[in-house]
Amino acid sequence: MGIRFKRHGIATDCTPRAVHNFCSEMSKRSATELLTPATTAGQPFSKASGSGSKRENVAPEEMGEFEDAWEDEIESDEEVVNAEAAEDPDGMDIDEEVMPAIEESDEKPVAPDAFIPGRHKLEPDEILEPDDSVYIMRHSMKVTWPCLSFDVLRDNLGDERQRYPATSYLVSGTQADSSKDNEVVVYKLSSLHKTQKDGDDSDSEDENEDDEDENLDEDPIVEYRSIPHTGGVNRIRAQPLPPSSQLPPVSQPYHVASWADTGKVHIWDVRPLIESLDVPGYSLDKRRTHTPVYTVNSHGRAEGFAMDWAATGSSLRLLTGDIHSKIYLTTSSPSGFSTNAQPFVSHTSSVEDLQWSPTDLTVFASCSADQSVMIWDIPDQGTPESTAYLLLSGGDEGGVKVWDLRNIKKTGEPNPTPVASFSWHKAPITSIEWHPTEDAIFAAAGADDQVTMWDLGVELDDDEMGGVDETQDSEMPPQIMFIHQGQTDIKELHWHPQIPGAIITTASDGFNIFKTISV
Repeated sequence: MGIRFKRHGIATDCTPRAVHNFCSEMSKRSATELLTPATTAGQPFSKASGSGSKRENVAPEEMGEFEDAWEDEIESDEEVVNAEAAEDPDGMDIDEEVMPAIEESDEKPVAPDAFIPGRHKLEPDEILEPDDSVYIMRHSMKVTWPCLSFDVLRDNLGDERQRYPATSYLVSGTQADSSKDNEVVVYKLSSLHKTQKDGDDSDSEDENEDDEDENLDEDPIVEYRSIPHTGGVNRIRAQPLPPSSQLPPVSQPYHVASWADTGKVHIWDVRPLIESLDVPGYSLDKRRTHTPVYTVNSHGRAEGFAMDWAATGSSLRLLTGDIHSKIYLTTSSPSGFSTNAQPFVSHTSSVEDLQWSPTDLTVFASCSADQSVMIWDIPDQGTPESTAYLLLSGGDEGGVKVWDLRNIKKTGEPNPTPVASFSWHKAPITSIEWHPTEDAIFAAAGADDQVTMWDLGVELDDDEMGGVDETQDSEMPPQIMFIHQGQTDIKELHWHPQIPGAIITTASDGFNIFKTISV
């Protein structure tokens, strides 16, 4: 289950399942016609419960080895001896049977049919063979352990590059059969040449010397550096860098976050690992690379899969969602990373995916196993969004709701939903009012003899706007700044317009006027 926002008119709604998608056009071929067995590289791996399964016949020194589908054919000594024995002593070839002359035909061999799932059926003695004519480049890579997630790392090789051989940098996380054997791996894949095709005409007049060099039959090169990782990696994401920007210098961090099946989210600095792949002899500081920059512990032991980064100027935001429906926001500052204490709580089942809007970095979407997709709007910290379009309401059930008037539909259309909902009062709300000058603050009075003061700025900063509060009855919502009691049967309240922060209440036993240290 995945979600994506549209980018420049193209809906990016696919979650990566494998490093390499097999060919878009396949042909059927009998298994006996192939010289080598079909490979399984590039196939998606489903998550195992607790552990993964190691690939067969992959030695440690073959980690990341590319498969060579174009091995050179070399005549063996045995074939040479047999050929010499077939000649007579005088050096004359003797044909025991005169074969008729072979007539040349101008007819081209019939191309195999493309295999279309659902339309064609694979027979027991048939396997799929890739059609390299539909590829510009195709390579398969073997790894020791399956990876559920990977991300592409930015490099300094330029944008919109089209020349070959190509080079790519990746970061991935493993799903080993033992928790202690897992790793975060940074790969450098180089010498990625164009796909060699049957029938290539190297003598074509249109081909120049550079084009011939681009199609050299050389093996790709795989280099990698790894970080020990406790627990399988459910998802991994690299921090976003602005388009056309260079990698940060090696003295500055390049962050990658990994969602572990232990319930922890680790943030790593992989910039030195990239440097060690590019600069021969570069000495890695393991104290910097092998220790997380920061670990999100807020999810407890609940593992998760949903995670996404966003960059706002010099600050980073990381969203993480777990199988217990909670979404936490982690932000960076000059002093380091910190995670808001209160989660976004609105989903009722596992949060499967999270995605920041590419155009509005205060908006993100989440999808859940509860069969819902939710859009969240979180104004920038330090610059609260204007609340001129927000409406407060209090109900007989004791709930307080915040509505966005921009979402109010015409009569007859589906009812809008509140952008925030709070449950604290145990009796009907009798009075509710915004602070006259502080946009994010309001006060509410209830038949349970309480006057509560609320600050949505706490929601905006910690729990973020748009959450539906699902705290237990014994837990106080973090937005409550103050609770005033001592009166019976409170009927109404008002903020004093000329005494900032002062509240006046009326009840069956009289009036109260008060000002707290909170406002």
